[in-house]
Amino acid sequence: MAVQATEKDVINVEDDHLDDSFGNPGLISPDKEDLSRLLTVPFSGRIVGGMRPGKKIIVMGIVDVEPDSFNVSLTCGRGSEKEAPQYDVALKLAARFTDRQFLRSARVSGKWTEEEASIAYFPFIPDQPFRIEIHCEHQRFRIFVDGHQLFDFYHKVKSLSSIDTVRIDGGLHITKLG
Repeated sequence: MAVQATEKDVINVEDDHLDDSFGNPGLISPDKEDLSRLLTVPFSGRIVGGMRPGKKIIVMGIVDVEPDSFNVSLTCGRGSEKEAPQYDVALKLAARFTDRQFLRSARVSGKWTEEEASIAYFPFIPDQPFRIEIHCEHQRFRIFVDGHQLFDFYHKVKSLSSIDTVRIDGGLHITKLG
């Protein structure tokens, strides 16, 4: 069941407390509500302090039984997708099941970069769990799925600290976030 995330559903993600449990002190609910309800898709959560070299984002979840696609994005700002989007997207990871592609792109000053597509294999299986790790380095993001490094994505948004929001949508269920 998909539930629309609201502003009160935002969870802060803090880097030094990455853990594989809902008891993770880095995950802070503004209302101290049940975290499983807050990890609904579509999801939007604040990255405390923005990104910087050495920081990583971990998304754990389960792919839907009959998925079409899902996206994980790191953005600058928290504008609504329904409004004319004005914020930059530092990294958009798009898993497309119809053609088994794991694409990445960015949007800077309102313009999308060309999608990068080459990967050795498609790492996602319907109705199966996964773990995506996005490691921020000085010049690039390194993306790992289930412990395997799949690719690097060189920064298009140069101000790393302005990358302050993680957004997740599509055919998946989030189980843990850190």
